[in-house]
Amino acid sequence: MNGFVRKAAAVAVVAGGLGSVGCAGGPSLGDRYRNFVDPCYPERYSAVARQEVLAAFGPQVMNGQVLELTVWNYHFEPGSDKLTPAGLEKLDSLARKRPNPDPRVFLQTARDLPYTPDAADAFAAKRQDLDTRRALAVQKYLAVQTARHPMAFEVAVHDPADVGLNAQAAGNSFRGQLLGYRGGISGAGVGAQATGGGAATSTPTTTTTSSSSSTGR
Repeated sequence: MNGFVRKAAAVAVVAGGLGSVGCAGGPSLGDRYRNFVDPCYPERYSAVARQEVLAAFGPQVMNGQVLELTVWNYHFEPGSDKLTPAGLEKLDSLARKRPNPDPRVFLQTARDLPYTPDAADAFAAKRQDLDTRRALAVQKYLAVQTARHPMAFEVAVHDPADVGLNAQAAGNSFRGQLLGYRGGISGAGVGAQATGGGAATSTPTTTTTSSSSSTGR
């Protein structure tokens, strides 16, 4: 019993002294303490986990920003460097970004040029020429819209895939919410019920009834 009391007192003294060691620890007591436990738990591991999450999230943010700053083919009249009203609105939104516009704008390469096998050799040159004229049109318009606070815009041509999402699922969900909640188990004899526009499928259940014969009736 006395040995147990002495050990408990020793642990209490060590714990009380280590309360002021902190994450760094002292030159003697802190070094010995770190041989048994990590005084920086859980901050050390939380910081590593945070960096790993942000490292994977960073490229997604960058890709999204590049697509947001992209002027697409449909912002020009087909085969031309003339901006459409939608293209002017797009450039206006880029010029009004807060706290300041991004000086680098991206331009989708001209994929609206018709390709003909007979003129395959000249096709690349025509696309490059149209890309150059469209980039100049973008720079000229942005320069006019930011004339009060002049800044130089760089237009980089790239070839991204068209960004889109099938809206049928979202449309069905929006229309379905007007009808209220749908789905769930309707009752005995039905194992599953389809939710949405599909036909409901049911799984029949088998009920076994045991009967016992009684005498004397």
